[in-house]
Parts: sequence; structure tokens; C-alpha cells
Amino acid sequence: MAGTNSTAKKPEAPALHAPAIILVKPQLGENIGMCARAMLNCAVTDLRLVLPRDGWPNPSAVAAASGATDLLDNARVFDTTEQAVADLTYVLATTARGRGMVKDILDPHAAAKEIHKHNAASAEQKCGILFGCERSGLDNDDIALANAILSIPLNPGFTSLNLAQAVLLVCFSWLSSENPFKPAAAPESATPSDELQNDAPAPQAEIETLLKHLQSQLEENNFFRSAEQKPTLLRNIRNYFFRSNPTRQDVRTLHGIFKALSGNRDWK
Repeated sequence: MAGTNSTAKKPEAPALHAPAIILVKPQLGENIGMCARAMLNCAVTDLRLVLPRDGWPNPSAVAAASGATDLLDNARVFDTTEQAVADLTYVLATTARGRGMVKDILDPHAAAKEIHKHNAASAEQKCGILFGCERSGLDNDDIALANAILSIPLNPGFTSLNLAQAVLLVCFSWLSSENPFKPAAAPESATPSDELQNDAPAPQAEIETLLKHLQSQLEENNFFRSAEQKPTLLRNIRNYFFRSNPTRQDVRTLHGIFKALSGNRDWK
């Protein structure tokens, strides 16, 4: 999905208190690059790698990052998971299985709130999220280093996610919990534009004029089969138009349709 604003200033993770993303023994450089892209989409910039299988740096990661190269350039590589989380005060381990360990199990929304809570308590606190390798995930020793487990609830019949998908889901949950990137409000103008006027609800007088136009065309084409039937049909038509709340543009369009159907171009 395209749409990056290349002129926008890239947000810094410390200002947003973003969690660190720790990829433990990632196998493919392409997956690391796609994770970096997903992270930067969500203003998460602290990428840490533990024993990447194909070494680091990796040209395949750069190609897959789609421009998130600063994040890759600043990625830190560690020999052990313990070293990668040493400066963190709260760590979540992503896994679909509890592995028999007694830990809180949080979904991404609850995890996001927990991260924000820890960051709010002190600017010195830093949180991180562990992701295991593509083939087997985190091992028990890695999970033992975490304060809690982060589990993504999915269709029980098919829970398979690739690494970048998992990173994106978790990072977006964190971002959307307290998202600073709100859509910009449209600037106010002293005089409403023609487009805004066209979208405004039509005044009842304009709708009544339209209904007279319609009634005239119906009468000319012998729509009303009897005088007794006519008031009821007109009432039903009026109810329909007022119930539908047409805009001023809707009314003008319908006038044009009635003219075209009748061949009468002189209706005012």
C-alpha cells in the first residue's frame, strides 16, 4: 500500500516511548526488512537482532525494507537474548503457547496499555517485545526472560502469521492505543465552497418545488388512475422524499432527470 509522505518528519521513538522490537534468531534477511518497514509505519524505530542466521548487515533486508533503511542502519545485534533485553524494564514475549510458565497472557490491546502504563510511570523505563524465529518461535529460555506473554488471538482453525505480519499487528496496537498521528482537520473558510453547498441538505421549499415538477409530469403521463387514488400516492411520494433527506445537488439532479424523461427543458 503506497502513500508515504516523504516530506514529513520521521518521528523519534523516544518522544513516543515506543517499545524495542527484538527479533531472536531471524532466518531471512527479507523478513527482517519487512519487519523494519512495519515498525516504521508505526513510528517504532528500535530494532534489535539476536544472532541473525545469515549475518548482518544483509542486502536482502535493505531491498525488502522499502525505504526503512535508517532503521536497519541503526539496528543493534546481540549474541544472546539476555544481552538484548538488559536495559529494558518490561519485556513481552510473543508466543501462541504458554509453555507451562506462570505468566500473565495479554492480547495486543492489553499489551499496548501495559506498555503505555510503564512508560507513563517513568521516562527512564523502556519496554520491549520479543519475536522468535520464523520456523519455531521463541524457546523457553527466551520466554523466561519476559515479564508477560503476548498472544495474538486469531482464527483457531488457522493461526499462521509470518514474522512481519506479527510485528505489524503488535506495533499498530501500540500506536493506535495512543495514536498521535490524527488526520488533519480541513481548514475552515469564511465562505462555504460550492461543493459544501451542494452537499448541504435541501431546504423543504426546494423539495416542494421538485415535487410539483414530479406531480406535473405524472399528471401529463396519466399516472394517477383515479381522483381518489391521487392524494394517497402524492402523500407517499412526499413521505419518501422527506424521509430520504436529499441534498441540494440531489434535488438539482432529479430535476434534470425529470426534464430528460419528459423532453421538457423549460421547467423552472
